[in-house]
Amino acid sequence: MTRLVPMQANVYPRFLDEAVTGYARDNVVAGRWPEAEALELSRAEFSRLLPAGLETADHRIYEIEDEVTGQTVGFVWLAFMQKGTMKSAYVYQVIVQPEFRRQGHARAALQALELIAAAEGASSIGLHVFQHNPGAQDLYALLGYQINSVNMLKPLARDDLEGAVPGSR
Repeated sequence: MTRLVPMQANVYPRFLDEAVTGYARDNVVAGRWPEAEALELSRAEFSRLLPAGLETADHRIYEIEDEVTGQTVGFVWLAFMQKGTMKSAYVYQVIVQPEFRRQGHARAALQALELIAAAEGASSIGLHVFQHNPGAQDLYALLGYQINSVNMLKPLARDDLEGAVPGSR
């Protein structure tokens, strides 16, 4: 069994380090950020989204705990947004430590977040998943998440563009 426990202040630095590092790595793999700048860009994004850390309004960060052992096996981050009269929830992070993956913790944590979001009056819950993470995509689809938009990226090689753009040489 898995349960969510509000994150303790002494655990937050560990969460932040893992989340920032993982998000930087994912953006590099996705071709969105240069490796040399990825950590800096990731830190800036987290500072913008969580300016008050655990005390940031409308954000909830939880430790994912194995109820049998009492061990923290990962983290989840949920935020609430008001868009007109509609309140929605958004899952920013799902982190399960490698040694605890494929044991149902992420699935149980996401199901618990759905209950929390509904209790807070959210009419929907969303998330982002990178293309290079098919395991997460499969889990989200299994839980009923549906694609509602698609971002696409085409890497451009400077050599391919030389002479193709008027005025470039």
